[in-house]
Parts: sequence; C-alpha cells; structure tokens
Amino acid sequence: MLNWNIRSQFNTALSSDEFRTISQEYQQTINSSEFGFFYLPENKNLISEAKKAYQQFAHKKYFIHIGIGGSALGAEMLIRGLGKKTQTQFIIINNIDPDDFQQKIENINLKEAVIYVVSKSGTTAETTAALNIFSNLLKKEGVTENEFKNYFVFCTDPVAGDLRALSKKWGACALEIPSNIGGRFSVLTGVGLFPSLFFGINVDDLLRGAQDVMKHLSLPEHSKNFYQCGAFFKALHDKGYTQTVMMPYSSLLKEYSAWFTQLWAESLGKEGKGLTPIPAYGATDQHSQVQLFMEGPNDKVLVLIEVEKFRHDFALKSDLEGSSAQKLSAFSLAELMKAEFEGTLAALNENKRPVVHLKINQLDAYSMGQLILFAECLTVLVGQLLKVNPFNQPGVEAGKKYAFQWLKSLRD
Repeated sequence: MLNWNIRSQFNTALSSDEFRTISQEYQQTINSSEFGFFYLPENKNLISEAKKAYQQFAHKKYFIHIGIGGSALGAEMLIRGLGKKTQTQFIIINNIDPDDFQQKIENINLKEAVIYVVSKSGTTAETTAALNIFSNLLKKEGVTENEFKNYFVFCTDPVAGDLRALSKKWGACALEIPSNIGGRFSVLTGVGLFPSLFFGINVDDLLRGAQDVMKHLSLPEHSKNFYQCGAFFKALHDKGYTQTVMMPYSSLLKEYSAWFTQLWAESLGKEGKGLTPIPAYGATDQHSQVQLFMEGPNDKVLVLIEVEKFRHDFALKSDLEGSSAQKLSAFSLAELMKAEFEGTLAALNENKRPVVHLKINQLDAYSMGQLILFAECLTVLVGQLLKVNPFNQPGVEAGKKYAFQWLKSLRD
C-alpha cells in the first residue's frame, strides 16, 4: 500500500469528533452518484471497450492524441512515465501553437496513424481546431469522409456533444467518459487506458493499484492518516500557506507533477482559496527551485515522492583522478538519488518546512494507479475542508466566453 508521512512543526491532529465529521462528509461525497471518479477502478466496461478499440488500431505506426487539460495531461503522464518502446510513435497535440503543431506533424504519414480525439463536452475549441486540421489533411491525402472511421477514435460523453454525434455520422469508434466524471478526474477512463495499450502499459495493474487505494479509503477506520493529511493542508492554508510543491524524485514522474498541477489548481483555486501548485522533480530541482523552497518565504507545503527501488542501476566506480569521482566510487546511481532525497528531506525538516512524504516501492503501473487515485481523493478532501466545490471550474469557463467574443469580433 502507498505510504505517506507528515512532517510539520504544527500540531494538526484530529480529535475523534473532527475525524467522525470529516470522514462522514467525505464518504457521502465519494459515494454520491453525482461524482463517479472514486469507483472508476471497478468499471470493467471502460477497460474492455479500450481493449476492443486497441485491437482494431494496434497496427498503426503513429498514435496522435488530441486533447487539452485533463483530456491530455493524464495520458501524457502515463506514456512518459510507464510507456515502453513499441512500433508506435506517440504524438500529443495539447496546444494550439501553430509552429509547434507543424513540428509535430511534418514527418508523419497520416495514413498510418490513429487520431485520438478527446473531449468530455465534445465542444472544446482547441480540440475541435485540431480535429478540423487533421480531417482536412486526410482529405488532401485522398481519404474520403466515409473512410474517416479507419483513422479517428473519439473519447467523449456517452450521449451528448458534437463528438458523439460525429462518431455516429462517420461510424467511428467512440469511447466513453462517463457523464459523472470531470475531465481532470478522467485519466482512468479511456482517456488514459486506450493510449496506454499502444505503449505496453499494463492497464489491469494500473487499475488494480487504484482499486487498492479505493478499498483502503472506503473504510474510514483504516484510513485515519488520509484524513489527517487533508486536515494538515487545511490547517496550513488557514495559517497563510499559499502553495503546494509536488516533487517526485524521479524523472519519469515529471509529468505526474504536471498532471497534479492541473488537478490541484483547477479543483481548489476558487473564492480566494487554494494552494497554488508548483511542479518540480528531484534531484534536478535541487539545483534550482529548492533554494527557494528551503530558504525563501515559508508559505509552501512540499510533497516529496520517494521511489524505493529503481528498475535499473549503475555503479559509480571510477579510476578517474580527483576527489569528486573518488567520493562517489563506492556507490551506485540509485544510492546517490536516495542520498539526495534523504538530504533534502532532512534539510527541509531542519528549516521547519512542512512536508508530506510519499513512498512507492517502485515505479510501475500498480504504483502509478495508487498515486493517481490518492491525489484525486486528497484533492476532493481538501476541497471539502476548504468548503469549495472541487468539481467545477467557473474561472475557466469565463475565459472561454471572452475568447469566443474576441474571435467573433474579427469577422464582424
């Protein structure tokens, strides 16, 4: 099971009454039919649909993933963190920068690609823009609209939206994002499962890891430290802490930090509340951001993720002259990473910086599933404690409205 410890100079222990109240409210939230993210690991239909679609398109040489925000960050996290080298090349279109778009597509044979279009609403402007471009490019290659079903796969709401209607018109495969799942909570649907299959990720283990967290948190009496973790963030927020640093000690979890950033920011940043997320990763950021984390304003909660066992290691034995080479010669690369993690943790404690220490046995599909559901559950719990709705995003919607007003003004 995923392990976590809290290190802080503050006493944030929950009384029995506080624990009972918080856990009862939280259990009501996760068991509500309005919010389905918690039970996704048990949804066998989603994984069987993804596997069926994969069999149809497994021969493709390019996997083009079109999405933005929660429709892309989770998939990229899985592929960059766990993906293996296969015959398929992963291309992600997660922005509308025309120059970046050109760089990503200029050497692709679109006739050998599966184009995965992900949007819960089916109306996301950036995703629709990319869909328009790729459909036009395929037509230039001589592909007719009647043949689009051999190239496009959609992932969207099961009933409503433009993508669902288009899938029916084209006869194209359309995977489901359940209606009660928000985009940033959707990585364990076809959003993340379908691309994972192309890159050798064991999606059954991924869901098994998430399911173990689900079972653990379903029993409040077995998960008091989880509620303590949520209360820890709430107490620090009330004391004026304004930022959360997500810092895994793993290059392969760099995109996990990016995924967490959206989840935490979009869910909790409302009504003047929230803890601004800062993505980082060790040991690289020990030579940049850690100076600020260690001796800058004491307004940050740090979440450090330790990987106990790496899959590979390298001896540092050296015949090179010089004290720096000889100092490392008796150790391995994994031991050096462990030392740097422990050193940072000790220094943060010495400087009285509040830390949540997460530990996974090794980075694999099972542990990634645990990390995903734990982060989602913690986000919802902290939202509940801050008394904000972690499932909406009114600030994002306002920006969309003004963007379309500006576009319209170009043609008026």
